[in-house]
Amino acid sequence: MIKKAQRNTPTKSRPAAKRGLLDGQLAQSVRDSAQQIWLAGMGAFGKAQEEGGRFFETLVKEGLNLQRRTQGLAEDKLGEVTGRMSAMAGSVTAKAGQNWDKLETIFEQRTARAMGKLGVPSAKDVEVLTQRVEELAAAVARLAKSGGAKTGARAAAKSATKAAAAPSKAGTKRAPRKAAAA
Repeated sequence: MIKKAQRNTPTKSRPAAKRGLLDGQLAQSVRDSAQQIWLAGMGAFGKAQEEGGRFFETLVKEGLNLQRRTQGLAEDKLGEVTGRMSAMAGSVTAKAGQNWDKLETIFEQRTARAMGKLGVPSAKDVEVLTQRVEELAAAVARLAKSGGAKTGARAAAKSATKAAAAPSKAGTKRAPRKAAAA
């Protein structure tokens, strides 16, 4: 233990020999106290090293557990946000698709109207005319095989020409004429 240092002041009542003895005791007491303090510090250092290793390992384990929990929570939140963003993107895409379809329909209708006003036949008109020409070609072929009059072939060719030219002149749709069967 640390001993309380005595006052070392020379007094007139103490003789010099006694003072020397007191000074030696005081010096020894200070050395003993310093030695005890040194040993206590060394013991604390050893204890800290011993306990510090275990304490450090405990802190590392707690840190790992905390990191795992934090990562789990972050992944949950990220999944939740990703789900919300996917749902929002889906609804925006659906709305954009609907608007695009409406725009496309309006464009097609206006284009068809403008083409009709210019007298350009539609795909349906061309299809009807193609079918009519095929029917007339078949009728001409039948007439040619049967040895029919040349006038029948000429008449069929004229009606085919008139039928093909008719829709483009007026810009209206006409029903094709059927070929006269011989």
